[in-house]
Amino acid sequence: MQRQGFYPRGGGDRWKPSRPYHVALEDSYVRVHYDRINALCRLNSIPFNATGENIRDEGLWCVYEFTWQTDAILFWDTFEGRWLRGTEFHFLERPNDLPAIKPLKNWPKFDPKNARG
Repeated sequence: MQRQGFYPRGGGDRWKPSRPYHVALEDSYVRVHYDRINALCRLNSIPFNATGENIRDEGLWCVYEFTWQTDAILFWDTFEGRWLRGTEFHFLERPNDLPAIKPLKNWPKFDPKNARG
């Protein structure tokens, strides 16, 4: 079932018709939380495919591509992403009936002191 408002990107840099849904995550967020993002995606069978495209819009955003709308919505919701249509971010409401992803067990709590280089 297609969700209203969560449309395919419909073009843009590195857009493929086979992977029409794109979500951008802020670069520093990905750098700090990469291991958690990767582990949650693997656990929940959500693709974690970067397009290599970066967008500068109040920060640096890295773009990820998806074949299935549901995977893209779960990724967007879980990791505080931005939904892309063309070259613009779309700020959408979280669907009420969105399924929860499986949580990681025994994962350490995030400590900002450990994120410093």
